[in-house]
Amino acid sequence: METGLHYDRYLREVIEFLEKDPHFKEKLKNANMDDIKQGKLAKELNFVQHNFRTKLDELKREEMNRLRMLIKVKHDIQGGSGRTVDHQSLLKQFEHLSHQNPNTFEVEDLDQLIQSATKDLENFDKDRHDEFKNYELTKEHDRRERLKTMSEETRQQEEKHYEQLRKKHADHAKVNHPGSETQLKEVWQESDGMDPDNFDPKTFFKMHDTNGDSFFDESELEALFTKELEKVYNPENEEDDMVEMEEERLRMREHVMNEVDTNKDRLVSMIEFMAATQKEEFLEKDEWETLDQNPLYTEEEMREYEQHLVNEENDIHQKSVELQKQREELERKQEELSAQKIGLQQAVEEMERIKGDVKHPGAVAAGVAAGGAPVVPGNSRPLPPDVPVPGHS
Repeated sequence: METGLHYDRYLREVIEFLEKDPHFKEKLKNANMDDIKQGKLAKELNFVQHNFRTKLDELKREEMNRLRMLIKVKHDIQGGSGRTVDHQSLLKQFEHLSHQNPNTFEVEDLDQLIQSATKDLENFDKDRHDEFKNYELTKEHDRRERLKTMSEETRQQEEKHYEQLRKKHADHAKVNHPGSETQLKEVWQESDGMDPDNFDPKTFFKMHDTNGDSFFDESELEALFTKELEKVYNPENEEDDMVEMEEERLRMREHVMNEVDTNKDRLVSMIEFMAATQKEEFLEKDEWETLDQNPLYTEEEMREYEQHLVNEENDIHQKSVELQKQREELERKQEELSAQKIGLQQAVEEMERIKGDVKHPGAVAAGVAAGGAPVVPGNSRPLPPDVPVPGHS
């Protein structure tokens, strides 16, 4: 399953190789979430076969190199500062591996990887909700800004069209409570082609456990909600937003996980699933409240968001003004340097000419003998006739 974590590939590759070791795979299968979080499973790394440990060492070195490259790219994008990058110090910000032994994968590495993934995944859904809320605020802000540019008549037409789309989107078939008997039976009948009167939870679980590991992971669970989501969202409809559909899917999955995933390992086992079918909630008949039935933000939050945009715009303008001043100052200094360069070049040329006159004083006398006005070396103006030329009597 894609976790969305920046070290997702490293995480999955480590798990993949550890599961190839018979001893570790057996321990992982029988471990509960508390044992995993407390680091008991990580200690089993000491009993993993040597060839697997060697591969894990290689994976860690590759991950360390990737992180060093990320640091370098970030440093280059920020313009650098002429200072040498202390990679070892900066690497410590990445907590999913141990930095004490950069070339070998140790017990501490597995423990930190488990702890980091657990913590980051717990925050991952919250971050996704925050991103979605920001998306909705931006969308509404842009809509209001467009209205400001319209004439009164056009604005009224646009507002009317907007309300029509909202009503059209809200007019959909009943959405069953995710994870309820009614919802699962609908999948059983319409997607699986089975008789709803012969619904069997155990058979249903096995049919939708696509990788056959006796667990529903988050992707397998979310796939069960597709029929419900299709009642509300159609990519061909102007009124339906597919970003909102994915947020709806996330909410459904969180709801089922909260009710069914009793050990909070972000997986639903066969035992947990069967136990959930015996609960009162499994018979839930009420309709699921979709996003359009729940306000995503308040007007106060919208005002705060718009103020945030204004502040950002002011900051950008201020930086732009500062950069323009810096540019003008650089251009002024460049002009001064160019003028100094021209002056220096002229002085050098004049010095060369003076040196030439000093080396050939006869040229001055020849000029006088030829009837020309005498010229003092280094001076372009001829002397008056009654002024003696230096070096001549």
